[in-house]
Amino acid sequence: MNSITVLLVDDHMVVRSGLRALLSTEPDLEVVAEAASGEDAVHLAQAFSPAVVVMDLAMGPGMDGLEAIRRIRDLNGRQAILVFTTYDSDADIVRAVDAGAMGYLLKDAAPEEIFAAIRGAAVGRSVMSPPVASRLFQQLRNPDEVLTPREAELLGLLTEGLSNRELGRRLFISEATVKTHLAHIYAKLGVDTRAAAIATAIRREGMR
Repeated sequence: MNSITVLLVDDHMVVRSGLRALLSTEPDLEVVAEAASGEDAVHLAQAFSPAVVVMDLAMGPGMDGLEAIRRIRDLNGRQAILVFTTYDSDADIVRAVDAGAMGYLLKDAAPEEIFAAIRGAAVGRSVMSPPVASRLFQQLRNPDEVLTPREAELLGLLTEGLSNRELGRRLFISEATVKTHLAHIYAKLGVDTRAAAIATAIRREGMR
């Protein structure tokens, strides 16, 4: 049986040790390295090419988990990353998934959930803790809520009548990146025109 190799990323040694001990009880799961920072996570993900990176979001000073996820995914678009954290806010969940996380587990997950999530991530399945899955389902039923902070900012600027080039200058991003963000916004809001997106933005403001 081929082992599923795992990189553990958490700035608390006790958490890493406990998780390593837990995973060692499963013959098909092998922890090949541990990282205590986002920077180390990026380096070790390259060095060991683990099947799954189990990543906390909070890392103390330096690169946080979200940025580490983005960096690892930029270097290897097929890398499976499973978030393992105490953070369960809507914003954290959406940002992690948007950054490229394959799954999202809370640290109070049962051992069987953790094992299943790692095995699922290794074969390309998205796995969420039940509370997280419920939150995401509710968000998908209310698409106004699922925009990333950058998309929400861009949506707000649309009401000023700015062109794509002007939006790029305002946000210090390329025109191509603006178009990508707009495509994501349209898809999430269920609209297909700038006018419809602007109408949604105005409605959002009116409900605040």
